[in-house]
Amino acid sequence: MSIAIAKNHMAEMNMHGMLAVLDQTIADATRDKISYSEFVDILLQAEADHRQERKAVNRIKAAKFTVRSAFEDFDFTAERSITKAQIKEIYTLGWLNDARPLLLIGETGVGKTFIAQAVGLHACESGKSVLYMSITALQENLAIARSSGHYLRYRAKLAKFDLIIFDEMGMRKFTATEAQDLCEIIEERSIDKSIAFTSQLPVDHWNEVIPDAVIFDAIRDRLEHSALTIKITGPTYRGVKARKLASKKKDA
Repeated sequence: MSIAIAKNHMAEMNMHGMLAVLDQTIADATRDKISYSEFVDILLQAEADHRQERKAVNRIKAAKFTVRSAFEDFDFTAERSITKAQIKEIYTLGWLNDARPLLLIGETGVGKTFIAQAVGLHACESGKSVLYMSITALQENLAIARSSGHYLRYRAKLAKFDLIIFDEMGMRKFTATEAQDLCEIIEERSIDKSIAFTSQLPVDHWNEVIPDAVIFDAIRDRLEHSALTIKITGPTYRGVKARKLASKKKDA
């Protein structure tokens, strides 16, 4: 079989990873006199790596992140209370593998959303399916799903993700129905999946947006006893960034 025909077969079978490295692998094999089994191993590994990368790209796209945050871009020079040890604990995903919730609590601008989306991106790259949305989007989506008769289908869709990240918990008050939905989502994810929240409000203050005392107690109980809770204090990132820019202009 000629190389051209082999390439056509690879393309037809969507073996794009193999196809991308075929010419170079043939050249290396000829130069280094590698065995047939080594040659095949190199092509198979290239195809496996390509497919894993493609899956990761698809998972990141499905997660619907608003920005592509990454832990290596986190600014430790800002005087915030979160430590490198805490970032490492979040990064290792042990809490996710143990089906524990993650709570990032702090005032606006301290990096909660950045960390939440960074951990979501890292989870996608680690083979986990992730969905990111604001808590108000969840409330709106549940209302639309109910009114259109697709409520159970939407809940089933949510249940498929390994990790759901709800940003800005506390931005809007919950109706009793919305609070019950949230309580059920938290409960069903406590077995083998996980959930993450960012919020300006500590969990024991969520009754400010969840008026139903019974549901609030149920949500607090499910979160407080099992969650990895990181409380972040310090100056806002926007303020830190503005001061750095002002300093650079002054030095220029």
